[in-house]
Amino acid sequence: MIYLDNAATTVRKPPQVIDAVVRAMGSFGNSARGTHEGALTASRTIYDARGKIAALFGCPRADHVAFTANSTEALNIAISGLVRAGDRVLSTDLEHNSVLRPLYRLRDERGVALDFVPADRQGSIDYADFERLLHPDTRAVVCTHASNLTGNAVDLARVGALAHAHGALFIVDASQSAGVLPIDMEQMHIDALCFTGHKSLMGPQGTGGLCLRGELDILPWKVGGTGVQTYSERQPEQLPVRLEAGTLNGHGIAGLSAALDFINEVGIETIHAHETALMRRFYEGVRALPNVQVYGDFARERAAVVVLNIGDCDSGEVADALAEDYGIATRSGAHCAPRLHRALGTEGQGAVRFSFGWYNTEAETDAAIRAVEELAR
Repeated sequence: MIYLDNAATTVRKPPQVIDAVVRAMGSFGNSARGTHEGALTASRTIYDARGKIAALFGCPRADHVAFTANSTEALNIAISGLVRAGDRVLSTDLEHNSVLRPLYRLRDERGVALDFVPADRQGSIDYADFERLLHPDTRAVVCTHASNLTGNAVDLARVGALAHAHGALFIVDASQSAGVLPIDMEQMHIDALCFTGHKSLMGPQGTGGLCLRGELDILPWKVGGTGVQTYSERQPEQLPVRLEAGTLNGHGIAGLSAALDFINEVGIETIHAHETALMRRFYEGVRALPNVQVYGDFARERAAVVVLNIGDCDSGEVADALAEDYGIATRSGAHCAPRLHRALGTEGQGAVRFSFGWYNTEAETDAAIRAVEELAR
């Protein structure tokens, strides 16, 4: 199988990630639930991983890194914990349902007003629309760093500066960018950064987190055991335990920590350059083919994603043919991005997404080009 569905999850992991998970499963106790060696080993590993995440994303304090099961959980924590009843939130048409559904729930349950920066037929946004749609009562701007559908990237520093100039918080979904695009929370004015571990960070599924830049008044999304302040009726106030009720995925975090070591050793710039080269090789090979429509802005920095359609064929049929006849794994359908599909005009047809990762090769990319060419004919 030629695996080109890395935007959903990376299948191939660095060998040290697998080794770290196996070692942890044979040795870890429960972090913060004891003083024996197993519990302390788990605590030390998790503490060490917080520091690596903080360094990678420019988060000023390692104790402001809270681990979650994925970016969906992190986004729920950030959005539900920072937005109050009657507030206003500005987001974009680029968003994944992990952003949209928490916002819609707050609209329905707390009367939160929502505004959306529109996307055009290529999935691009106009930054002037942020300025136009920011109101005096806008509590937060919530947006993705890179679209999971088109790969189009957002200038976070520009949006963050606009948000702070209007007194709004800036919450970022880094699901598609963490590990391949540079992120600095200080320089980009990011108040809350949500990430997942199983995509470009090349860690295990079931890992992710939330980084908080300042002393934010964030309410916990879930409450329960933390191993500290047992006799208090309320969730502890200090971070990160305020946001980490229940046993953490220590085994997964051990693997994520090893993945971070791998990324730091290879270098984000090197990884991004490799993935971008493959993405552009594929794009140049398919963009002019008869009956092929490619979506997205390829003139600017972006994630290593190419999404396309072939004639009026259903995207699911194309993806099935790629998998069954060519052994190529892609992602078809709506990609949990309903507003962007409507903007692209692909709501009924969906689209076929090819997403490239560190372990993909030029030979695999060329095989995918040939497959699209044959199917288009």
